[in-house]
Amino acid sequence: MPIRDRIRELRRVRASELKPNAKNWRTHPRSQQQAIQGILEEVGYADALLARELPDGSLELIDGHLRAETTPDTLVPVLVLDVSEAEAEKILLTHDPLAKLAGVDDRALGSLFASVEIESEALRGMLDNMADRYGISLVDGATPADAVEIDIPTLHQVVVECRDEPQQRELYQRLTEEGHRCRVLTL
Repeated sequence: MPIRDRIRELRRVRASELKPNAKNWRTHPRSQQQAIQGILEEVGYADALLARELPDGSLELIDGHLRAETTPDTLVPVLVLDVSEAEAEKILLTHDPLAKLAGVDDRALGSLFASVEIESEALRGMLDNMADRYGISLVDGATPADAVEIDIPTLHQVVVECRDEPQQRELYQRLTEEGHRCRVLTL
């Protein structure tokens, strides 16, 4: 099956002149707004917004609403697509979710975290959350934020399996009366 190239042109347009898509379903929490502001300040535009030309010659956004809202007075790169309204809706519906389907190479992600320096607090917070989500350790300088190594004291514990809850209560009561620090755990 031949794949069509639907990009008609790259145009630089003042962001405030782009019409938001009335069917845009994405919302942008404050943390994302701040992170976008941070990356735009540290790097600038490194990706184009997607839009389609309407019959009146104006451009309607398909992707890039937050970037356009963040920099309304900026000339932004826009890929003008040759797509119908129905095709634009398909792109609007699937563009971000398709990117989310990508997997994670933990080793490559950890290495990237270790090599990148971030200035923006909001961007660091986003990356810290991302590291937590993927289980990436940000200790020993391999962090976009100021990670703190935590000293966890050694604990010696015994887990006792009980046949039922009454036996568990009885054992807990006896051991606490003997001066042991106990916790009840039910799995």
